[in-house]
Amino acid sequence: MGQYINIGNIDFARARKGEYVDKSAAIQVINDTLDTEFCYSCVTRCRRFGKSMTAKMLNAYYDKTCDSRHLFEDLEIAKMPSFEEHLNKYPTIFVDMTYFTTEYRKNPDIVKIIKETIKEDLKATYPDVKMKDSCSLMDALFRVADSTKERFVMIIDEWDAICREFDDVPEVMDEYVDLLRNMFKSSISGRVFVGVYMTGILPIKRYNTQSALNNFREYSMVKPGKMAATLGFTPDEVAALCQKHGMDMEEMKRWYDGYKIGNQESIFNPYSVMNAIMDNAYSSYWQTTSAYDMVTTYIQMNFEGLKDDIIKMMAGESIDVNTLTFQNDLKAIECKDDVLTVLIHLGYLSYDYETKTCRIPNKEVAEQFESAIRKTSWKEVIKVIENSKRLLEATLNRDEELVARAIDDAHSEYTSFLTYNNENALACVLAVAYIYAREEYVVHREYASGKGFADLVMIPRKNVNKPAIVIELKYNTAVNTAIDQIHEKNYPAKIQEYTDNLLLVGITYDRKKKKHVCRIE
Repeated sequence: MGQYINIGNIDFARARKGEYVDKSAAIQVINDTLDTEFCYSCVTRCRRFGKSMTAKMLNAYYDKTCDSRHLFEDLEIAKMPSFEEHLNKYPTIFVDMTYFTTEYRKNPDIVKIIKETIKEDLKATYPDVKMKDSCSLMDALFRVADSTKERFVMIIDEWDAICREFDDVPEVMDEYVDLLRNMFKSSISGRVFVGVYMTGILPIKRYNTQSALNNFREYSMVKPGKMAATLGFTPDEVAALCQKHGMDMEEMKRWYDGYKIGNQESIFNPYSVMNAIMDNAYSSYWQTTSAYDMVTTYIQMNFEGLKDDIIKMMAGESIDVNTLTFQNDLKAIECKDDVLTVLIHLGYLSYDYETKTCRIPNKEVAEQFESAIRKTSWKEVIKVIENSKRLLEATLNRDEELVARAIDDAHSEYTSFLTYNNENALACVLAVAYIYAREEYVVHREYASGKGFADLVMIPRKNVNKPAIVIELKYNTAVNTAIDQIHEKNYPAKIQEYTDNLLLVGITYDRKKKKHVCRIE
């Protein structure tokens, strides 16, 4: 057993002794690529979403120097046809790049150190294979593969750690990219590697429009492919954990769900779910990640429309985003879409590939956005949140005049990002105006109830002793028309499944007078 070569299964064995959620289906996806032109895989996802755990699992499965059958025979992969074919069949190389960036922080010779360290480990592991001291790492790997007639599975955890740590040192970046190209995109790569698996936060950096390693098949938060269900916890997995540990599934969903990853409509943050179970409490666990400071930096970038989109998303809206402009480089942020795409990769936004939109996924992340905003110069956004609290109080107190004035103020504040000439625009303003309500209510726009769709419905969360609120919006009509429609279409019908305590709110906007009128029952 070496430091990087054939390190065994001890890390994954430790994981199996704890609370382990079966993500072994990822092995089948990689098995299908071995010894094919698609054998180079790069799977990227945000921090605390299980990247390193999957890397350790794959190493334990492939490493020929250990017997890992007992670690996998009760997992999903054991039911699949490729299980026996590849179990403990290959020499492996496991490199955690964060070790090098921590040990050799800001050392411009880091890439040379990486090459020499792995080469020394090869010499110690394969003492009978002749290697010149001056030979390259790839030459050493080829000599071992040629001599033993065995090809490697190589696993690189946090491949982009060097890109993040040395993004301002182009010489190091160029040397690192050259190393990866030399190993994985040379004429002898196929004779050295049967498969390569890399993890990271960001997809492989683009140079112009091409990836530096365009022979890699990439799976990411934007385009996860067959890896979608393995990039976090599914509802069934979280429900089983909640049942086992006596936790509330609804609260888990509220705090940590909301990621739509590929064809998976609902994915939970695994790190936060497990911490909530260990603490027997629901809280935000993301302030401990280094990505938190990056969020504050990115959202302050003065790109047109960015601030308005952040406000809309805090109100529960989805925002259009073009993820194709981003060059997978944290230093190359050139437009609003780049900022939003970075936040998707960091896990602070959920991305819907079908609609090409993004949104804030859950309460945990929403709290981080609000906390980050309070550290910025966005005083007007903080004012929106504070005004929203007063608006909710006025609504609950049935103060119709105060509610109408608050909506007038919201109209004035938000016309910078809304074409305010129809009911949909009014609904968006109301959603922003009631941002604070999301603390105590589940807020729905266009809520199917009775014989139609209520414009805005707020249902109190569990253990919140407040009435549900049904809001109907009208444009250039009498306010009674809004209340009458609530009754005629029986909007309260479905809400009464949750509570009989209801407030019915009619709001109309007079375009000529530029005033709102409110009526509350």
